[in-house]
Amino acid sequence: MLIVCVSASNIKHAGENSTSVKTCKLIKEMVKRKIVNSVEVEIIPLVNYELRPCIGCGRCFNQDICIHDDDFNQIYSILTQSDALFIVSAHYAPIPSKLSILLEKVEQLAFLKRFNNENYRSPLFRKPVGIVGHGGGDEKIIKYYKGPVLDSIWNALSYPVEMNIVGVSNEESNGVIFPVKNVKKLKRSIFPIQEYDWEDIERRLNPLVRNVLEKIIKE
Repeated sequence: MLIVCVSASNIKHAGENSTSVKTCKLIKEMVKRKIVNSVEVEIIPLVNYELRPCIGCGRCFNQDICIHDDDFNQIYSILTQSDALFIVSAHYAPIPSKLSILLEKVEQLAFLKRFNNENYRSPLFRKPVGIVGHGGGDEKIIKYYKGPVLDSIWNALSYPVEMNIVGVSNEESNGVIFPVKNVKKLKRSIFPIQEYDWEDIERRLNPLVRNVLEKIIKE
């Protein structure tokens, strides 16, 4: 069983301390605790890939790859081989640019085939996916991330890709968002220092991880 967690962060200087990467690592630990044997969890940090925007050339229709983007092809191959996905995205404008490129190309590969053959189904069809959003907002602010982050990703993975987007409740039907605990400003840095309550984040993620794993087991 292969589960993939995509870290959408573009922040290169953060490295392994990126909130998105750390969240993927937490999800990996949670999955390993819930399914002890026969599960591999692969983390894909998009920051390590140089994705190129889709130019609408249509060459992917016959080749099922992007002839202009080997990094995308590498990621897409892993995604199609997986049994389930998690996507962790910060709130940018509205989502990180590399995630936008990835989703755009996944959708384009499915759209062209589906437009010309309504019976076509993407290799990602009905694969369970859990979406996780975060940003610099506290508990009062994070509700405003639902539209730009969760709904944007949900939209890209719906028709014609038609992944099985897993929710937690009626209020969290498209995924989970977690808040920042505290934001600090350092004199020698232009960047904010964000602190998180990782025990609280695990509590919020637990039902999403559980629901995604249940989808795999049932299928």
